Amino acid sequence: MGKEEIAFLGSDTIYEGKLSFKGTVRIEGKYTGEITSDGTLNVGKDAAVDGTLNVGELLLSGRFNGEVAAKRRVVVYSSGILEGVVQTPSLLTEEGGIIEGQVRMKNSDKNAAKIQREGKA
Repeated sequence: MGKEEIAFLGSDTIYEGKLSFKGTVRIEGKYTGEITSDGTLNVGKDAAVDGTLNVGELLLSGRFNGEVAAKRRVVVYSSGILEGVVQTPSLLTEEGGIIEGQVRMKNSDKNAAKIQREGKA
């Protein structure tokens, strides 16, 4: 685990319900429910998450099914599978990563200001 991670939900566990946290949480098991945080959710390679996410950042190496709204970015690594609806200002998908569903990207305030300064708006 990285130095900023505050919680690790292990691979042999199943969780259901609502989770809210600060900092970073890494899930390696199965989680069903709602997750809310301004921090980072790290979904491990063997993890499966179903539900609704409203997070600062999603780092996906496993499987996610549902709706995700990320304030900063979503990263789908080569082993990641995202099925559902994604809303984020920044999306990165490594070769091999899968996104099946809808993607909505909105410029952050900083990016919108940069585009306007450069005369692109």
